Amino acid sequence: MTDGSAPGGVDSPAVAVKDVDIELDLERAPDDRPASSSGPVPWLVATGVTVLAAALGLTLALRSGSTPACAAGRTLAAAPPTGTANHSGKATFYDSKGAGGNCSNPAAPANRLYVALGPTEYAAGAACGGFLDVTGPKGTVRVLIMDQCPECEPGHLDLSREAFARIADPVQGLVQVTYRAVVDPPLPGPLTFRIKEGASQFWFAVRIGNHGNPLRAVEVRQGTSGPWRATARQDYNYWLLASGAGPGPYSVRVTDVYDHRVTVSGIRMTPGQVQTSVVRMYERGVVATTKRPPATARPPAARPGGTPTPADRPAKVAVASAPATPAADGPSTRPAGATARWCG
Repeated sequence: MTDGSAPGGVDSPAVAVKDVDIELDLERAPDDRPASSSGPVPWLVATGVTVLAAALGLTLALRSGSTPACAAGRTLAAAPPTGTANHSGKATFYDSKGAGGNCSNPAAPANRLYVALGPTEYAAGAACGGFLDVTGPKGTVRVLIMDQCPECEPGHLDLSREAFARIADPVQGLVQVTYRAVVDPPLPGPLTFRIKEGASQFWFAVRIGNHGNPLRAVEVRQGTSGPWRATARQDYNYWLLASGAGPGPYSVRVTDVYDHRVTVSGIRMTPGQVQTSVVRMYERGVVATTKRPPATARPPAARPGGTPTPADRPAKVAVASAPATPAADGPSTRPAGATARWCG
């Protein structure tokens, strides 16, 4: 359907009103109109006005685009890609220049395999921290959802240059792809918690890291007892409790979109620092530690394409109440939105 036209078209006999010739002299004052001794004329005029009003109403309804069924078909609810469904779309590429994107990551991942999503699939930060497997002409790559592409429509993935090069020749600039969410990807380490700069007992905001799947809820409470208080996700990937959660230490309960739920205690009010727990979001898909074969017997490295590479530094395992590890280049303010090179 185009231009809001009805299925049968306004020229079909059932709704055609263009041949009704009704003249109304709206500029002439009522007192100047000649009196009519014919009884049926006022009735005809009234009928004509009614028909004209109905016609105008139909025309306005058609031209105003009042087609709720079609509109609903074009409107997609904001939600991140989840589950195992395959999606079709297109891919372009950009460079975050090492920044962590709209998801407030301290930095781009060490393997530089990441993606920015349009507002519908970024879903105000709901997609942050998840992974996609993207397949193009040359193969498949696994990318971390790290950023937002404000100009991208649903199905448009703005990959890092390195990720794009895994699936297509960068000279192409834009290629058709298929993609799907990765359910329970291998975890690079236990959950991390970063209290935002400016936080206090009166204003609480925390960013969760290493959760693998997109998160659905984060709750907090003072100490280890008392009621859980729900936080509100911000589009820059912090979970906010505007009224504050007290002086700490806190217990934080984290739930992802597949209903994995864990609780971490001992999170302290240390703004701007990363606290690494000993709790993993789930056990399935955990990166296993294996003994390396002797150098003479080890085959050439052949990392499968699209497998995310954890940071080169080993994950630190420590209780959440241990001294916090300073964040590397952690953002002190809300990050700016991504600027995509090829979006359009």
